[in-house]
Amino acid sequence: MTRAPFTIRFLQATPKSGWIALAIFALLTFVVLPVLHLVLPEAHPLHVSGYVITLGGKIMCYAIVAVAMDLIWGYAGILSLGHGLFFALGGYAFGMYLMRQIGRDGSYQSDLPDFMVFLDWKELPWYWTGSDSLLWAAILVLVVPALIAAIFGFFAFRSRIKGVYFSIITQALTFAAMLLFFRNETGFGGNNGFTDFKRIAGFGITTPEMRVTLFSLTALALMCTLLLGRYLVTAKFGRVLAAIRDAESRVMFLGYSPQHYKLFIWTLSAVLCSIAGALYVPQVGIINPGEMSPANSIEIAIWVAVGGRGTLIGPVIGAAIVNLSKSYFTVAFPEYWLFFLGALFVGVTLWLPNGVVGLWNKLRARKAA
Repeated sequence: MTRAPFTIRFLQATPKSGWIALAIFALLTFVVLPVLHLVLPEAHPLHVSGYVITLGGKIMCYAIVAVAMDLIWGYAGILSLGHGLFFALGGYAFGMYLMRQIGRDGSYQSDLPDFMVFLDWKELPWYWTGSDSLLWAAILVLVVPALIAAIFGFFAFRSRIKGVYFSIITQALTFAAMLLFFRNETGFGGNNGFTDFKRIAGFGITTPEMRVTLFSLTALALMCTLLLGRYLVTAKFGRVLAAIRDAESRVMFLGYSPQHYKLFIWTLSAVLCSIAGALYVPQVGIINPGEMSPANSIEIAIWVAVGGRGTLIGPVIGAAIVNLSKSYFTVAFPEYWLFFLGALFVGVTLWLPNGVVGLWNKLRARKAA
């Protein structure tokens, strides 16, 4: 029996209902919302503001990170508390390009970024070489997190570190990176990071057209992430991952090498986080070491838990729920946000162990019965 071509297998991995949902999502993010933002005047009741577009793009970036976390936690049983590191690395890699695009429009009218002039640097560090190239920035976004994740994962998985020990080590890794990036001499802006961006590829970064372009690119990246994730978890690779999650010793007894499977999905997850970070930075206009804080990485795990592990779409829903709530609470009740987040996580753990999607599936099953 001949095996179907890759394209056919990739398309068949997503059910018809999934394609319909993606088509509706694409219509909204590629046509409806951009038109309502660009065409309708601000006074029109159906006009979509720039704030809504930026917030939507930001949440979609978080959703990509949540799906990336679900691939390793929900399907491979690897709980990382350091994925904020890869998200921030992608942001810094693209932020270097954005800083070079400022040119002489900065406060000091120098070819060097303002923070380097302030620190009395005379030239760019060697690792900034080529940072004025959009193509090189894209390569850095993909390669740097992949290398770091692959090296770390190789030694961690070879040593069979797993469970809470792996989680603690990943948290220590991102905390160490955060402390490193806080230092001015590293050449990444220290505490303030990168900000005050002006343009991308010669186009103004704050124009409505660029705002919509970044929003649509983020939507496309999210859809591709979901399709890729769906293909992986429904293929033989995904079944082996689930077996490793549930009974790794039995998988080894059958002749499989869990290390290779875990290393691949771990590295892929890191790259997806980095892509999300690269799309996030030009939309919010800043990247600093705070994005690497352990609290941010823990919050990523909360998104997945709220939406439902091992579902792909659940983490997207969880990221949206938590971050929309965060946008409301940090404005209306800023002092209570962390209490709400903690209560949400405790509530999900106690009463919704399978998340929102798990609750929905349970209700549907009860209705069908």
